[in-house]
Amino acid sequence: MFPQSTIEPQKTRERDVLPKYHPPDIRKGIMTMLFIPRILKDIARIFSAHGTPCFLVGGAVRDMLRGEKAQDFDLATAARPDAVTAMFSAERCTVIPTGIKHGTVTVHYKGQAFEITTFRTESDYRDGRHPEKVAYAATIEDDLSRRDFTMNAMALELPQGRLIDPFNGRADIQNRVIRCVGNPLERFSEDGLRSLRCVRFASQFGFSVDTETLAAIPQTLSITASVSVERIRDELDKVIGSAKPSTGLLLMERTGLLEQMLPELAACRGVEQKGRHRFDVLDHSLLACDYAAKERCPRAVRLAALFHDIGKRATRAMDESGVWTFYHHERESAVLTKNILSRLRYPNAVIDTVTHLVDEHMFRYTANWSNAAVRRFIVRVGEAHLPNLYKLRRADAFAHADEPLRPDFLIPFMDRVTAILNEKKALSLKDLAVSGKELIALGIQPGPRLGVILKELLEAVLDDPELNTKEKLLEIAAKMEGRT
Repeated sequence: MFPQSTIEPQKTRERDVLPKYHPPDIRKGIMTMLFIPRILKDIARIFSAHGTPCFLVGGAVRDMLRGEKAQDFDLATAARPDAVTAMFSAERCTVIPTGIKHGTVTVHYKGQAFEITTFRTESDYRDGRHPEKVAYAATIEDDLSRRDFTMNAMALELPQGRLIDPFNGRADIQNRVIRCVGNPLERFSEDGLRSLRCVRFASQFGFSVDTETLAAIPQTLSITASVSVERIRDELDKVIGSAKPSTGLLLMERTGLLEQMLPELAACRGVEQKGRHRFDVLDHSLLACDYAAKERCPRAVRLAALFHDIGKRATRAMDESGVWTFYHHERESAVLTKNILSRLRYPNAVIDTVTHLVDEHMFRYTANWSNAAVRRFIVRVGEAHLPNLYKLRRADAFAHADEPLRPDFLIPFMDRVTAILNEKKALSLKDLAVSGKELIALGIQPGPRLGVILKELLEAVLDDPELNTKEKLLEIAAKMEGRT
């Protein structure tokens, strides 16, 4: 059982895109009138003028009922795509057939884009993702019946805002439960992405998952296996981007999704540790990721926190006194992290950053470090990576025992690093008082040897910044070449 964390989910502040409104009091089961933005009312009037109903559907309705600001507006209508195109073209709007195969067009109206889809039903999901058969439906209720979860299977009739809720999605939101529309086995068998969306929504909203819905996920793992790695990556990003990633990740472990998607991480279950560590490697990693989320760290830090110790299983050994050791686990963890992120096709910049953080997370500063040692640390890590490495180190330290860190944790070291950076001394080859051209002018031949000498000069300057003058560095270089 995952330990009770002291971390409480924090509400991520998002950019307001709608005017302020009073959310419905769903806790008491009272349906107050939802705020309908004027632009949606304007669109609805265009449909009404043509005798066609129009409904707001999907996540926007769900989020309104959760008391959140809706970000995207998807509309459904009885009108066919050609009719929608005609009526909005008459309004001098740009209409793009973005999903015409499935009855969807994108209308650009007053500077905003709206996906408008004709009522439809779907069947024959032969590839585990996309329906082979799409048929137009007669009613909004028919259209809602094809959706994944009850909380996503509601609609608001426009412009008045009457709620259409054939599957009791409002009650499930009130009870903070994720439940499939109809038979969960059928829903997850139709689309392998739905099981990942299920655990992601649980993590994002702090909802539980209905027992029958959760039980269907392990039975449909073969369907989920057909999901593209890019979609898996996107869902993982949303899980770790939530207020408490461990909610979704533990559901993934419970249902077999973690073993299927991230076997290296799943293998950390039961890998016990030593010393101040209270938890096995998996729970420790999840706590570290939760801490990074609580501190609103960037994606790279959250990923690094999740994967920073996955090399411990491979490097674990017992010493003569019967204590587990994990020598150089950070190197193995970096290798595994790079493999995982490459497999999920993260951008190279993300792969490099996360892998670098994992590789460097085991630094152990003591007050007896020399200034030269601190300078070498800065050079090795890179000044740009220092803030994120500090955040990762704090997440790692917190997750040892799920206890608050000392107020001064890392502060003395960070102060020393800042002081050395403020000295503006040489910390890279470009900071040296001599360049390769000047060394060539001294008689040193271009090639690998020139690079070696430049690195040696930097090492000398890191030890003693006062050596960073043209005269002194040329003298050192000449001695290295035996020219004096």
